[in-house]
Amino acid sequence: MTRRDLDGQVAVVTGAARGLGELLARKLAARGARIALVGLEPDELKRVDESLRTDSRHWCADVTDNEAMDRVAREVKEHFGKVDVVVANAGVATAGPLLDTDPVAWRRVIEINLIGGAVTARAFLPHLIASRGYFLQIASLAAITHAPMMSAYCASKAGAEAFAHSLRAETGHQGVRVGVGYLSWTDTDMVRGADQNDVMREMRQSLPWPSNKTYPVGPAVDRLVAGIERRSAHVYGQWWLRGMQGIRGYLPSVIGTVGQREMRRFAPRLAAAGPRAGLVGAGGEADEAARRARN
Repeated sequence: MTRRDLDGQVAVVTGAARGLGELLARKLAARGARIALVGLEPDELKRVDESLRTDSRHWCADVTDNEAMDRVAREVKEHFGKVDVVVANAGVATAGPLLDTDPVAWRRVIEINLIGGAVTARAFLPHLIASRGYFLQIASLAAITHAPMMSAYCASKAGAEAFAHSLRAETGHQGVRVGVGYLSWTDTDMVRGADQNDVMREMRQSLPWPSNKTYPVGPAVDRLVAGIERRSAHVYGQWWLRGMQGIRGYLPSVIGTVGQREMRRFAPRLAAAGPRAGLVGAGGEADEAARRARN
């Protein structure tokens, strides 16, 4: 597939204050793209913005807020003159059995990871139609493999994947390309936060290779950038994820059997730990998301 030169292209990245979003913005900027950063942490966004060696600007906005994202899209267009690429990267997670998970935090995962992607697309789609641009929805291995203790995250990422596939069919005739980005456990604040849960960490380490590893963020972002250059329909942050597509039909029964065994093994420790609440994500992004969920 032909690669497109990113020099002069305007790229919007949500969840850009740190982690994968920050590094993605930096690597796009290094290829000459002009960058619009969107997130919930004004100080971190400003830090990233001021360090980019390109035309850039940042906006503090909640991706689930239609009015706020409409304003951001309008101001991005006014500032840069166009929008070529939008990456819906903002995301948080919560871990634990459904009955032990704070229902507000559970709902917030769905709102940010799924609804936030749709709100972002809705706000920027008129500009992407005008530029015949590209929308990349960041999903996850969790869209393909639905593990226990991760019901909100798996549901949100499976929904985000389905949303992107539907949007691709809906907007292709208008010249808009839509992609889905898949990542396994990647060394970000979100994964490090999940690993603070002892049961989650041990359960993850018991998975078969290569799904039990934590992968460096740099190579994964390089693959995302290459996918953006190609405007790919599917982008895989780790090489082996592509192969998961061919066997995904068999995975629910396998995970169901193995998951039941693992949950029985960890049941005493989960009962002793009691209910767990809260979100894990990109540091302050998760903290701010939790505050907004409570209010």
